Amino acid sequence: MTVTIEKGRAYGRVAAPPSKSVSHRYLVCGALSGESVINNIAFSEDVKATIGCLESLGATTDICGNSVKIGGMSPDGVLKSNELFCNESGSTLRFMIPICLLFGKKITLCGTKRLLSRSLSVYKELCDSQGIEFNQTEDSVTVCGKLSPGKYSVRGDISSQFISGLMFSLPLLNGDSTIDITSALESGSYLNMTVKALADFGVRISRTDEHTIFIKGNQVYKSRELEVEGDCSNAAFFEALNSMGGNVAVTGLKKDTCQGDSVYKKLFGKLVRGFTEIDVSDCPDLAPVLMAAAAANKGVKLTGTHRLKIKESDRGAAMAAELKKFGCRTVVSENEITVHPCTLSRPEIPLEGHNDHRIVMALSLLCSITGGIIFGAEAVAKSFPDFFKKLSSLGIKVEKQ
Repeated sequence: MTVTIEKGRAYGRVAAPPSKSVSHRYLVCGALSGESVINNIAFSEDVKATIGCLESLGATTDICGNSVKIGGMSPDGVLKSNELFCNESGSTLRFMIPICLLFGKKITLCGTKRLLSRSLSVYKELCDSQGIEFNQTEDSVTVCGKLSPGKYSVRGDISSQFISGLMFSLPLLNGDSTIDITSALESGSYLNMTVKALADFGVRISRTDEHTIFIKGNQVYKSRELEVEGDCSNAAFFEALNSMGGNVAVTGLKKDTCQGDSVYKKLFGKLVRGFTEIDVSDCPDLAPVLMAAAAANKGVKLTGTHRLKIKESDRGAAMAAELKKFGCRTVVSENEITVHPCTLSRPEIPLEGHNDHRIVMALSLLCSITGGIIFGAEAVAKSFPDFFKKLSSLGIKVEKQ
């Protein structure tokens, strides 16, 4: 899909979309319960991938509007399919592998080559240590075996999703387990989100200190009816319009949220005040929108950016290439990105979405200042299918082709 965005000033109120991160977690917990109802679900491509995988593992689902009734998935149950399709969802793949290791059966998880190029080394080492089969190809990974309770040593500087994945599965084992995080923990707020989701379903996790997690075995996921809160990661794109001359009120966000990306409002304030330095190691998903907002203001130096290379695209390089089309110089190094102050101009050639939802949305904001054309805009469906509809509701003219 190609979109043409005309220059305009954003004005109005917009509701934050449901949190994709919370949705993944509630769906997994709900599937492991007897029967739960999850309300306020947005059926992005990533969320649909998680629902499909849970159904393959035996969960029953009933979708009505934006609600999902889900449950009945059991390690003792019958698989609907031993092949799971994760599409491009990193959360789906990394959450599902430990869940598959509850069943003791050969299960293959498939996905795009880009997804399977992202590191699974934590699980590979874990499986090797327990004698569990783990075979990876360029577009799939096959596992066969059962997790055992005990001590798990896991790196925290690749992705917190590995730790969250284990936290879903270990409470169901017939003994207690401990996860020792052996390196600096990045995106630690996502672990808090997992602990909160588990607690909402009656499963208790103890973080005895920053690097140690105790998980009691033989726990049971309780049936619940819950509502997914608003998504700070995607709400940030609308809030960023206020740093670009807009007047937008974002509604539907919890004040006491565990989402680490809720820091966005404070960070945009720093950008408006002038060139600044921001560490994104705990909120890497904000990097593209911060780079866009910085280009529209006085620039920024982002640190803690090394993991941007392994997202849906190499986000630092992708944003640098597209910002150049606006006349903005960006320097990308191993763990830093500097967006230099610039005067934005309308790109003379179309922008590329790099098959990355957050790149497309970030570029859309800049196009609202200069006007422009974006190729590959369909990537927003990964996390935010109605992004352009909501952007249009704020007075920004968007034409789809």
